[in-house]
Amino acid sequence: MKCLFLGYGSKQTKLINFLKKKKISVTHRKLTIPKKVEKFDLIISHGFRKIIKSNILRKVKRPVINLHTSYLPFNKGAHPNFWSFYNNTKKGITIHEIDKNIDAGPIIFQKEFKFNIQKDKKITFKNTYNILFSEIEKLFIKNYKSIILNNYKKKKNNKFKGKTHFKKNLPNDLKDWNVSIFEYLKEHQNN
Repeated sequence: MKCLFLGYGSKQTKLINFLKKKKISVTHRKLTIPKKVEKFDLIISHGFRKIIKSNILRKVKRPVINLHTSYLPFNKGAHPNFWSFYNNTKKGITIHEIDKNIDAGPIIFQKEFKFNIQKDKKITFKNTYNILFSEIEKLFIKNYKSIILNNYKKKKNNKFKGKTHFKKNLPNDLKDWNVSIFEYLKEHQNN
């Protein structure tokens, strides 16, 4: 099996080496998509910062799989962990198929997480992101056979529910991901 892995490299994610150990041939691209996507049996997007265009999606053998650190349909697009706290929406992780809309394709696997920022006032955006990142890798590894074999049940992703955020939407005053979520939100709710 030939897999194209878009986004994070083997220094950022353990999934590339995990797939190689399972005897899957992995080609990694951080920023670009090869012209001949149809030669790959599976394409996985994990931390890929670009929108995969419809013309590419039409060429692939099967839907591209995306790993997203939000509980879709909430917080589609960029910085989903930040927006889950800022907008007080569900927090979690989702593995889904990519369609022509941003983070709106059918959901394959999903898990919700609860963070108590009232109790743990020191927890930061970086802490919670690291937890979600680790958990999405675990979710992928736990279900990799179903993903590889294209043998899973899909759940509809409500594209009309939840907001889509872009990098430019991030507040200008957020300079450090190590800021206490509790303190940051307290400051912004009082303004």
